[in-house]
Amino acid sequence: MLQGKHALVTGGGTGIGLAIARALAAEGARVTITGRRPGPLEEAATDRIFALPMDVADEDSVTRGIATAVEARGPIQICVPNAGIAEGRALPKTDMAFWRQMMAINVDGAFLTIRESLKSMTTTDWGRVIAVSSIAGLKGLKGAPTYSASKHALLGLIRALAADYATKPYTFNALCPAYVDTDIVTRNVTSIMERTGMDAEKARDVMVGVNPHGRLVTPEEVAEAALFLCGPHSGSVNGQAIQIAGGEV
Repeated sequence: MLQGKHALVTGGGTGIGLAIARALAAEGARVTITGRRPGPLEEAATDRIFALPMDVADEDSVTRGIATAVEARGPIQICVPNAGIAEGRALPKTDMAFWRQMMAINVDGAFLTIRESLKSMTTTDWGRVIAVSSIAGLKGLKGAPTYSASKHALLGLIRALAADYATKPYTFNALCPAYVDTDIVTRNVTSIMERTGMDAEKARDVMVGVNPHGRLVTPEEVAEAALFLCGPHSGSVNGQAIQIAGGEV
């Protein structure tokens, strides 16, 4: 389905990003995966998945990295700004450094990735931008006001771009999963334990309990939604926040 297409997936070495990269590669795309840690990227690399160390919070790194990827594999026609951090912290305990780090990665990083990818995408006759947001982009996530604000901002960016390019052959959508079975959940278990004194099982149940279907979403379920947005009949799906959240309403 995607033979000859070049895809870029930030945060592609693990979790949701890796699942999306593998799904796109399985459909014939050449996929550039980026991240700050070379180790996971190299482990994920295959004959169709190419590792590129890049820090989405650093404008020069993004500009150089995406230019390198385009030179090596052609225009980016599928852009997946997935890199992000998720951490809860009460607002009175939120300092400016925490706020800025969250925004630098979750918002600035997506903005830079999309901006640089569009430079080559708009020279082609087809393109898809699929941002990985969160259910926290659609509602306030209790205990995580900074994270919720960053994901709401990402949706605003996607919706505005969908309006800007509505008559062009490029679509802009966001995936909004609930809690997904990734390393982020594992790290949050530790954080909840430290803040509340809960044991690991109860801390994990806090996150599982947020998902209406009573289990964690799998990365592959999110990847399937991304594949749909790259499909042959997806051109009228634009500016949408697609929930993969087990029945969240």
